[in-house]
Amino acid sequence: MCQQELRIHTDRLIMRPVQEGDWPDIQRIWEGVNASPYARFDRPHNTDSTDVQGRIARWAAAGQGPDHFFFAVRLCKTVIGYIAFNRRPIGYEAGYCFDPAYHGKGYASESLSALMRLMQNRGVRKLTAGTTVENMPSVRLLTSLGFVLTGTEPVSFYADEAGRPVFFEGGVFEAVL
Repeated sequence: MCQQELRIHTDRLIMRPVQEGDWPDIQRIWEGVNASPYARFDRPHNTDSTDVQGRIARWAAAGQGPDHFFFAVRLCKTVIGYIAFNRRPIGYEAGYCFDPAYHGKGYASESLSALMRLMQNRGVRKLTAGTTVENMPSVRLLTSLGFVLTGTEPVSFYADEAGRPVFFEGGVFEAVL
């Protein structure tokens, strides 16, 4: 099967490799995330059209493994989020981002669960993920999928008015597949 034909279906969603044309949807997602109360716990998303187009083109060109997997999550024809898996020394690190308009409906759990099975079928035995321990929706998502908090670390993506880094407690989660 050609990698671009890969489609994973759940009851409500379709996951497929990110395509260059997904950039307007991902730009919309990042604009929503940047306005959310959890934005302070993530790297700022540059939403300039040229930057987003370039980044999504790089994701699409990175292919679907073995080092990087980028999946668009679609509800009907709308991309509502994405999930990425990036190779680390032991296993893969999972990352995800969903349009805040679709939070709280189980889409992240449904899609991440299906993609975790795909990764397991590809021989992956361990996943890691990170989120602030203050982001309870994300913590609940990870723990519901079998991830366990294995530690915390200070993380900073922003500085205060004096240029000093503003830290928060980042949780390190692991799942054995």
